[in-house]
Amino acid sequence: MIARNFRAALRPPFAAFLLGAATVAAAAGVTVAPAEAAVRAAVGKPLNEAKNLAASGNYSAAMARVHEAEGISGLTGEERNIISQMKEYIAVKSGGAGEVNSALGAKAKFAADFRAGHWNAVISDADMLRKYGALDGQSMAAIAGAYYRAGNMPGCVRYIHNNFGNSAGEEILKLQMTCAYQAGDTDSQTSALEQLVARTGKAEYWTQLLKAAERTRGLSDHETLDIYRIKLLTNSMANSDDYILLTTLAIQFGSPNEALKVVQTGIQSKVMSGERSLRLLKAAQDAANADAASFAARSSAANKAPTGDALVKLGEDLWGAAKYKDAIDAIQAGIKKDKTDLNNAQIRLGMAYLGNGQKDLALRTFAQVKDDPKQVMIAHLWALYARK
Repeated sequence: MIARNFRAALRPPFAAFLLGAATVAAAAGVTVAPAEAAVRAAVGKPLNEAKNLAASGNYSAAMARVHEAEGISGLTGEERNIISQMKEYIAVKSGGAGEVNSALGAKAKFAADFRAGHWNAVISDADMLRKYGALDGQSMAAIAGAYYRAGNMPGCVRYIHNNFGNSAGEEILKLQMTCAYQAGDTDSQTSALEQLVARTGKAEYWTQLLKAAERTRGLSDHETLDIYRIKLLTNSMANSDDYILLTTLAIQFGSPNEALKVVQTGIQSKVMSGERSLRLLKAAQDAANADAASFAARSSAANKAPTGDALVKLGEDLWGAAKYKDAIDAIQAGIKKDKTDLNNAQIRLGMAYLGNGQKDLALRTFAQVKDDPKQVMIAHLWALYARK
């Protein structure tokens, strides 16, 4: 698991939450029009007066008119319902005084608290909404945003963890990242980012995740090579320097065919240009030619070697040349020998399975990498990519 702070705080993505809460408020506002409802004039008149008085802020006079309507004999079920709604309207309008006794009233109070910016009240309203079966996903999103607005970052993270789980959408996960960052909770921050990568596959999230991975202390060049391979596969390469580094590392680790494809891609996409790029293209081409000329001899030597590391390295070279079945065979043969770097071999075998379209086998193979945190991280990144 990557656990590093990101270089800058993420901007809180509240536009969607505010829009959603405004919709809740509009839908939940109790705007009773008794004269137009199925009520008698004797009941409707004081209720209309109550509504106008409440709208002007005269709540005690408004309630007096409601009690007047309530005292009329022979009230129908519809009239009692309208009276109840008017009571809740006045209660919410007056700042929540009075008892909420329906889903409609709960929604109205919740919307009023949100509009007023009473964030702790919004958070507390969750129990009331739940009581009346009115706690929907939109309300939960607004409550999560209220934790942020109230400055309760750990509470924000806990609320999202406890109430959304695996059902959290993109905006909620972005909010979790923001709250977790400000709470100093790197595990929750990274968890949200990994879920965003898995759910959306967007390059912007891959870019953030891979930048965090790059900042892991003590990475080997080989591990950096893997990070840049995934950058290329996820359209997360930032500039010509990224292409140059990936090409250089691929040549360094005996994968010149891969290096040639990378530099060609960089030039064709016009990200790379100039004399330096042309020199790198020639170096990759020369290395690929030499690789082809020496392949038979290297393959023979690898098969005769006392350990399997040379066969695994040969398999990685074959992966770079897109010869995935041959890569699988070479790496499996290497694993069967003694004293193989098994974690590295499993990563290379998982890559070969993935290239060959055997995703399930790739995922099972990546999952076998253990003990070394940095190699586990690299295998985890490959597995995330495999699931996209």
